[in-house]
Order: sequence, then C-alpha cells, then structure tokens
Amino acid sequence: MTLSTHVLDTARGEPAAGVPVTLEHLDGDTWRLIADGRTDGDGRLRDWVPPARFVAGRYRLTFDTEAYLGEGAFFPTAVVVFHVAAPDRHLHVPLLLSPYGLTTYRGS
Repeated sequence: MTLSTHVLDTARGEPAAGVPVTLEHLDGDTWRLIADGRTDGDGRLRDWVPPARFVAGRYRLTFDTEAYLGEGAFFPTAVVVFHVAAPDRHLHVPLLLSPYGLTTYRGS
C-alpha cells in the first residue's frame, strides 16, 4: 500500500510547496506517528510512508497550513481523518487550500 497527498493552492492556482504534513494511526485511544514530511515543489508527498506500517484502520493527516499561509492563518491546520479498509491499494488524499477555505477527497 502506498499513500500520497497533494496540496494545491486554489487562490494562487498553483501547488503549495513546503507544507509540513504528519500521518498518524489510531492505536486504541492513542494517535501514533507513522510518517512526516513536507510537500515538494509540485505540492506533493509520495513514497513517504513505510509500507509495512500502513495497515487497515483509522488515520489522521495533519497539514500545517499556517507554515504555508503565514501567521494568523484562518485555518492554521487542516486535519483529515480517514479509514483504510484495503491497505493493499494505493490511496491518494489531496488537499485544496485557500486562505478561507479547504476541501479534500479520495483520489487514486
């Protein structure tokens, strides 16, 4: 299984480079860090999650949007919680970001 993400700045119409992202897995009642990184020049993070650590269960992606949008950002973080039922399939979770809005979806 692989997980990728992509942050797009919809206000500027370009990729959001340098956004810090963490991935955590819910273990009982505790979120455990699985991987972290920063989006590249194309706003992407790929090949950043160790496949052996990506199993079925609940995950949380946290995007440090304030690091990209600047201090005082309306949305200083964007948190996406999702469930993985088939860890053997590729999963893509992009974030569309603007100063006053955000959205996500399941991609492939």
